[in-house]
Amino acid sequence: MIGRGLSEDRLSSAEEAPSELRVGLIAIIMLIAFTIFVVRLFQLQIVEGADLASRSERNSIRSLRLEAPRGDIVDREGRVIATTRPAYRVRVIPSEIRSPERAYSVLGWLLDRDQVELASLVGEPRGRRRFQPVALETDLAYLKRAQVESHRYALPGVVTDMTPRRHYVEGKRAAHLVGSIGEIGAAELGREDFPSYRAGDVVGKSGIEASHEAHLRGKVGGRNIVVDVAGQEIEIVNEVQPIPGGRIVLTIDLDLQRAAEEAFLSGDPEVPNHRGALVAIDPRNGEILAMVSQPAYDPNAFAGGIDSSAWSALVSDESKPLRNRAIAGQYPPGSTYKAIVAVAGISEGILDPEKTVFCPGDYRLGRHTYRCWKPGGHGDVNLDQAVLGSCDVYFYQLGVELGVDTIARYAKEFGLGRPTGIEVQSEMSGLVPSREWKERARGERWLKGETVSASIGQGFNLTTPIQLAQAFAILGNGGTIHRPHFIKHLEAWDGTDRHYPERDAPKPTALDSAAIERVRQSLVATVQHPEGTGARARVKDVVVAGKTGTSQVVRLKLIKDLEDDEVPLRFRDHAIFAAFAPADDPEIAVAVVVEHAGKGGGAVAAPMAQKVLARYFEKNPVEPQSELTATAQTLSGTLAQPEAE
Repeated sequence: MIGRGLSEDRLSSAEEAPSELRVGLIAIIMLIAFTIFVVRLFQLQIVEGADLASRSERNSIRSLRLEAPRGDIVDREGRVIATTRPAYRVRVIPSEIRSPERAYSVLGWLLDRDQVELASLVGEPRGRRRFQPVALETDLAYLKRAQVESHRYALPGVVTDMTPRRHYVEGKRAAHLVGSIGEIGAAELGREDFPSYRAGDVVGKSGIEASHEAHLRGKVGGRNIVVDVAGQEIEIVNEVQPIPGGRIVLTIDLDLQRAAEEAFLSGDPEVPNHRGALVAIDPRNGEILAMVSQPAYDPNAFAGGIDSSAWSALVSDESKPLRNRAIAGQYPPGSTYKAIVAVAGISEGILDPEKTVFCPGDYRLGRHTYRCWKPGGHGDVNLDQAVLGSCDVYFYQLGVELGVDTIARYAKEFGLGRPTGIEVQSEMSGLVPSREWKERARGERWLKGETVSASIGQGFNLTTPIQLAQAFAILGNGGTIHRPHFIKHLEAWDGTDRHYPERDAPKPTALDSAAIERVRQSLVATVQHPEGTGARARVKDVVVAGKTGTSQVVRLKLIKDLEDDEVPLRFRDHAIFAAFAPADDPEIAVAVVVEHAGKGGGAVAAPMAQKVLARYFEKNPVEPQSELTATAQTLSGTLAQPEAE
């Protein structure tokens, strides 16, 4: 029994020994852990305390400006021409870049750009500029956007966001009318008409974008964000949402605009588009239905800031794509002017529309001979036949009898020689010559031979396409001037608060309505008669009244020995045509100028106007007019061929 007890005591002592060992080990581990904790605490509080405190203080508030979307520009049926779409930006805040070399290297790889180029864009700004974001990309593609976002955590100082970007849905279509935008210039900053703008802001530079900048701009917003030392956003403190710009509804009809621009396609692969302009206007109220200037440009190229090479290419282009030929192109009106001279002759009692004048093919005045466009002449012609066949000799004689000052007085009644007042910049006034003008401008007396040229729209005469469209609108409506305009109404961005701009009251002219009515018959014959020079402008079931014209660029003697295809392009004649329809109660007037067409208005310009007229009456049908006017029904004879003037 005694031996058994001793054995049990020894066994109990052996079991207690490992337990004491485990407790000791645990104590040692806890001591080591506590020691590490104390050492780390000492390091953070004493050794690195000052640095950490400084770094924590660098957490800051970043203020971001939220750009307002520009208002939409739409056609009369609400179809969008210009709008705003989201664009993805990548910007750098210089003061927050911790390792420029590494940052630009990574960004260069992500954006597929040269890192030296990126660094040069940012530069080494000083003062307040160190805290202003510098844009490296303003419209990043989706895949590159995803790449940048996936690496942003490692790129302190790099800011990405969405911003509104102007987008012209129709591209080049109606570009000169809608206009373009660009960064505000130093000369514009601080001006009264640009309040609260700052460097880098976008403003309208031309067209509607410029003339209605205040309505389209909107109101900017802002956001305050807490960011840490690594440039990562922690939280939004507060935010003010931007207010979009207002909407503009135009009088333009996109269907007519498309038809008009397609009419300028030449079919020649070397010169795919004719140069020139077209204006369609409603004679009842002055609304512009279509306005074309060719060649055109794509305003989308300006939306994100155009680069210097692209800008240089545009301004150095000899075809001048930036110029709005519809309002700034000045051309001799050619034989379209004969309609105005005819109104003057009847009104002054000088012209008997039924009396005939013999056209032998030339007209002599003193020692000078002035030729008709038709070799051999037209023979005996009255007013209808003279207009239908565009006889020059008939109007030479009439012009000399009237005198240049009388012709000028009537031309000005039709709105020629002064700006129409349309709501865009850079409209030219054209020129209506007179004795007083020549003495004042050139210090020379007027010569009688110059009246001969003036009577058929040549010589010093200059007219813009929009003036010509307005003049034929006045012929169509019987003598009332409506100021041309293309703003139907303005709206707030959400469609509320519709505003109709103030319009000038229709202005009656001093023109004789009976004289206009008589000349209108001749204009109907010009288009509706099978041998009229404007026959290619006919529209099924619609009576069209119009006049063709050819505008000489150089004196005939300089190119008289050359075949048509041998004449250099810059010396070839312009083709012109102006018309209105329906003739008895016009809803649309059209003027077309085709630069250096080399052929008359009947061959080139009239078919272009026909496409616009046909599209209009396809959308706005009228009662078929199978019975033409008495003039168009009864005139006969081989006075002219359609391909002439």
